[in-house]
Amino acid sequence: MGKGFFISRSMAWGALLLGAVAVAMIVALSIVYAQEKSKNVSGPNGRTMAVTTVSTSTAAPTTTPTPSNNTWDRYRLPDTLKPQYYNLTLWPRLQVNQHGLYIFTGNSSVVFTCVKETDLVLIHSNNLNLTDIDGHLARLTALDRTIAPAINATWLQVETEFLVVQLKGKLSAGRSYQLDTEFQGELTDNLGGFYRSEYDEDGEKKVVATTQMQPTDARKAFPCFDEPAMKAVFYITLIHEPGTVALSNGMDKETVNATIEGTEVTVTTFEPTKRMSTYLVAFIVCDFAYISASNENVLIRIWARRKAIEKGHGEYALNVTGPILKFYESYYNTTYPLFKSDQVALPDFNAGAMENWGLITYRETTLLYDPHTSSNRNRERVVTIISHELAHMWFGNLVTLRWWNDLWLNEGFASYMEYLGADHAEPTWGIKDSIVLNDVHTVFQIDALVSSHPLSSREDEINKPEQINELFDSISYSKGASVLRMLSEFLSEPVFVKGLNTYLNQFAFSNTVYSDLWDHFQQAVDNTPSISLPHTVTDIMNRWILQMGFPVVTIDTRTGGLSQKHFLVDPKSVVKRPSEFNYEWYIPITWMKTGLGQESYWLLQKTATHTPLITTENEWVLANINVTGYYRVNYDGANWERLVHQLSSDHQVIPVINRAQLVDDAFNLARAKIINITLALGTTKYLYRETEFMPWESVVSNINYLFFIFDRTEVYGPMQAYFKKLVTPLFSYFQKITLNWTRVPSGHNDQYNQVNAVWLACLTGLQDCNNLARGWFRQWMQDPANNPIHPVLRTTVYCVAIAEGGAEEWEFGWEMFRNASIAVEAEKLRYALACSRVPWLVNRYLLYTLDPTKIRKQDAASTIDHISGNVVGQLLAWDFIRERWEYIIKQFGTSFYNVINGVTRRFSTKFELKQLQQFKKDYGSGAPALEESIVRTVANIGWLAENKEPVLNWFLSQNSKS
Repeated sequence: MGKGFFISRSMAWGALLLGAVAVAMIVALSIVYAQEKSKNVSGPNGRTMAVTTVSTSTAAPTTTPTPSNNTWDRYRLPDTLKPQYYNLTLWPRLQVNQHGLYIFTGNSSVVFTCVKETDLVLIHSNNLNLTDIDGHLARLTALDRTIAPAINATWLQVETEFLVVQLKGKLSAGRSYQLDTEFQGELTDNLGGFYRSEYDEDGEKKVVATTQMQPTDARKAFPCFDEPAMKAVFYITLIHEPGTVALSNGMDKETVNATIEGTEVTVTTFEPTKRMSTYLVAFIVCDFAYISASNENVLIRIWARRKAIEKGHGEYALNVTGPILKFYESYYNTTYPLFKSDQVALPDFNAGAMENWGLITYRETTLLYDPHTSSNRNRERVVTIISHELAHMWFGNLVTLRWWNDLWLNEGFASYMEYLGADHAEPTWGIKDSIVLNDVHTVFQIDALVSSHPLSSREDEINKPEQINELFDSISYSKGASVLRMLSEFLSEPVFVKGLNTYLNQFAFSNTVYSDLWDHFQQAVDNTPSISLPHTVTDIMNRWILQMGFPVVTIDTRTGGLSQKHFLVDPKSVVKRPSEFNYEWYIPITWMKTGLGQESYWLLQKTATHTPLITTENEWVLANINVTGYYRVNYDGANWERLVHQLSSDHQVIPVINRAQLVDDAFNLARAKIINITLALGTTKYLYRETEFMPWESVVSNINYLFFIFDRTEVYGPMQAYFKKLVTPLFSYFQKITLNWTRVPSGHNDQYNQVNAVWLACLTGLQDCNNLARGWFRQWMQDPANNPIHPVLRTTVYCVAIAEGGAEEWEFGWEMFRNASIAVEAEKLRYALACSRVPWLVNRYLLYTLDPTKIRKQDAASTIDHISGNVVGQLLAWDFIRERWEYIIKQFGTSFYNVINGVTRRFSTKFELKQLQQFKKDYGSGAPALEESIVRTVANIGWLAENKEPVLNWFLSQNSKS
């Protein structure tokens, strides 16, 4: 699954944008729906399948019996049954019924093998109203000319989300059986299971029936064995309104018109799927259009709203999908196993995208690209997300994790591979280096807290759906990508690829655990005499995935000494999570000395000595070249001074990625009280000569913390003056190369850095910048049909103009947002509207987040997060969510706790800490996001108390110099 939200880090708006959250299902099981007569239609393989709506059963219990210690009170399926295939028919209604609800009806037959003798069938079912079949909620038959045991009782175990079928006799091991169910559910707008998405086109409301099954929502669409190891083949039939299109994982093989209970319908039957997990099942009924191309034997189609397709917004996605698929086939040395790849842009979608096999779903902003309104960052977002999802076709879909405790392997791998696939599609961008800024540096912030967690948990620690959902975080995605990149680097890419090839070939259409992958990498190492490792792949990598956090490596260039220590941003925090490795890592050190090439060394203990690291007084040592290792680096004071001097005298001697690294390491070492903050600030002094994107992006990200901490103190003015002085040459540089802002730079990263220049110049009060932004925006207000602002700069310019303006600017921005027909343009405006400094406008905007007719539910969380990035909006947002918390949780679900991270990122006083602790006591005991916020607030309080005065004095002294 693709990452949920994206915004330019070059904006340095401060917070990790968290996915919009799913809304609680509101199926009213007490409502007795109008019944329809059953009517048979031809199903997969010529089987006869009943199409019926569901009546409420009165012959069998449908509520949870008294809790017990029986199997059905456990969250995991027993190991007694194994599914073979499903025959599934679904009929979504795209019009409301007499109760004002959108519903779907369906029936499912699952054929399974009994592995161990049992008198119990457990199958997942959640929020489905099951019909009465012969006095029970299901029918059981045997397929091998024997008689199945009679059913004793059936009921829904609500807490564990099971349909329980209790038998009078036992199923026999080795025999196959079929379980039939008929059901009805609601197409809610909750963004999970089988749900609906809505949009307007030419003044007409359109409804889409679509799915999001990962991780545990397939059970909301049909009764199923809803665990990743329970792979099966799916025969799917969709009944839908004439004129609409039905899509599923397989290619449609037959579409016929029929009349069912007096209703004219279209029945589409699909080719059977490959053997796969339930979380990858997908089906869509819509009024979309598509464009297509063929990549050898694979049909590629891009689906979206008709207007978007007509305007060519799917062309870029179509152009890059084929090359990326071809790249992966070569990289994995495994042919893409399907005959088609449908990719669908949905108006309402919770995550960034979802890797359903053969039917990938996306947010519109992550699949559609319009060169007239989309920026280069939007374009990069499209190609990287497509690359991420296509990587899953092999790693995740073909070979699947056995259980969710290894989610990091799926998502971390795809998050690493997305850079390789995107680099193949866009080779001039240098996109592979972006992983350092986008993933390594970003996840360091989370993994440096005691509230972090290991990449891989014990299987028995992850049971409940909410525990599974909590794993979809930056640790699984970004840390997973970072450590796999490190592994590829020290193995070498050819050995890494060789291990992947044998792994995928051995476990195709099956399930694995992470240790299986280590075994295949070890085989590749053993077969490559030129590769020598100090320990086995398992011994090395288990230290990175089975314990949380990462080390800081300290190098003493006077003695050649090295040491490692668990890096914590708050050194006073207590690590309560034990580690069998005692928070020691096997660390691949890469380093270089003044004027010399790269060297390597393995740090295998807490301390060691490597004499080549000893320097003379004119030499410096730089470690973790190109940040291929997942660790921070500290040096003795003299070496730090020599590195800072090198930056000031000739910064290009140091590789560009490491210039970004020096800034990021220094500021975070200062936050952890390992070095003085003044030393970290010293790494920025050379910036008036720097024009490269990566170092500036690192600076912007790190000083963003300073702006959040100090923007309510007397430090803010001198700090603003200092950075204004640094950014003015960069602003002038881009003004010159863009011919006074009449064009954008040709280089991909130069366009990003132009945004940094404009953002920081405006933030620090450079009048030329503010005049430029306000002038462009005013020009647009005077002629709304002709926007003079280049797409690359729109997010920044919109924000600055609305922040500097009042109600007139905000109302214009709101009107443009409401009328925007292109999702990426609407997203820029939605963000910019949060920049207002007018309290009543901000409060009104907060209220809009609870009204889905104004702000889509998928965007509610990120909108509040945007608002809280504004110093005026932060306090208003905190009061807003506290006042309405019970209502918000009822409407949006517990995932909304993640918004607390953004709303409290400025917290740095004891009073604010008490408020947060009280909030946790009242509402959020056990919520990881709340615990993370408390840990960060405690660290902020301590850091501010110790560093406020020296930081103020440093800025004052620097500003006094010419």
